[in-house]
Amino acid sequence: MILRSKKEGTKFHILVEIAAHQPDVRQKEIADKIGITPQAVSEYIKDLVSEGYLYSDGRVRYRVTKKGVEWVLERAQELKKYARYVMEDIVSHVSVATAIAKKKVTKGVKVSLWMEKGLLYAGTHNSEVIGTTISDADEGEDVGVTDLKGIIGLPEVKITVCKVHRAEKGGSRSVDLEFLRKHAFDKPYIVAIGVEALISLRKIKIQPSVLFGARESVVEAAFHGLSSLVVSVDEEVPPLLNRLEDEGLNYEVVDLSK
Repeated sequence: MILRSKKEGTKFHILVEIAAHQPDVRQKEIADKIGITPQAVSEYIKDLVSEGYLYSDGRVRYRVTKKGVEWVLERAQELKKYARYVMEDIVSHVSVATAIAKKKVTKGVKVSLWMEKGLLYAGTHNSEVIGTTISDADEGEDVGVTDLKGIIGLPEVKITVCKVHRAEKGGSRSVDLEFLRKHAFDKPYIVAIGVEALISLRKIKIQPSVLFGARESVVEAAFHGLSSLVVSVDEEVPPLLNRLEDEGLNYEVVDLSK
C-alpha cells in the first residue's frame, strides 16, 4: 500500500481535510479530527507547503495544489484497491474459503491453495498458502478450507483493448485479423463489445467469454488475476477506459484497422 508510514498517512488525512474545507481551515479542527496536536498540524502544513502540495496566501488560508490533488488521488486509489483486497480476499476467507479439489481429499487434512485462471484450487502444490479441509471431497468438487495461513498471490494482469470501427466505417472488414490473432494468443479472458467486435473474433475462430456486462466483467477478472483482451467498437472504448482507470488498472489500447 502507498501509505507506508504513519507520517505519510497523517499528511494524507490533513490534505483531505483541507480539500474539504478550503480555503478557511482551522488547524485545531483538523487536529481534533485526526487525533494529533494543533502544533503538529502546523508542522505538517509547513512541510506540505514546502513540498508543493499546499498553497498558502500567508493569512492561514490554504488550498490544495494540483500536485497535492494528484498525490491524494494516487493514494486514495491504492487505499481503494487495498480495501477491496481486504474485503474480498481476507475478510471473506477468515472462516472458510471455497476451493476446487485438485485431487480427492479427506476432512481435516492440510492442503495448499493457489489460483489458476481466476479460480481457487486446493491440493498438493508448491504454494505458500495452506489450510485445513472441513469435509471430504472428490477431485473436481468444491471443498471448504479453513485455518488459512498466507496470502494468495495473483499474477500480473495485462488488459489489452482493441478498437474496431463501426459497420458504416468498415466494421470487421476493416480489421487486421492477423494482428487481432496475435493479441488474442495469450489472453485467457476475451470480451467483445459490439457486433462488429464479435464478428471480428469469430473470423479468427474465437468465441468471446463475455458479450454483455463487459466493463464489470473485465474489472472482476483483473481482481482474480486474469488478463483480458477486450475487442470493442470504437465508440465504447472511452467509457471502458474510464472504468479501468477508476479501479487503477493498467491497460494498452490497440487500433485493429488495416
